Amino acid sequence: MSEKITSFEDLECWQACRRLRIFIAKTVVPTLPKEERYGLASQILRSARSTTANIAEGYGRFHYLDNAKFCSNARGSYFETLDHLITANDENMIPNEMLSKGRQLVNEATKILNGYIKYLRRQASSPDNQ
Repeated sequence: MSEKITSFEDLECWQACRRLRIFIAKTVVPTLPKEERYGLASQILRSARSTTANIAEGYGRFHYLDNAKFCSNARGSYFETLDHLITANDENMIPNEMLSKGRQLVNEATKILNGYIKYLRRQASSPDNQ
């Protein structure tokens, strides 16, 4: 975290989850069958949107452990998104390549978000912040 953070939008983890959310909204959802508009499409959009929303909400809490909790929620949401992608692939709604790209975006987000959660927990336990 070398650059100054002035907004949740500056967080690399939020940016990684945003890339996932955009991929879902612009690439995956348009390929799903119309009959899935209120089923899988709705669920996968909701979980993908939840990733960035949870990071933003945690950032606004101004307490390290609260922030870490919301980041953990975001992590759960992108794994839920991955599960929806696997379901769509299993049911022949999306090709293997699309699943692979989604998996790659989730893996990137995981590495970055895990690092941020560790940072938040270290900050919370620091004597200077108690």
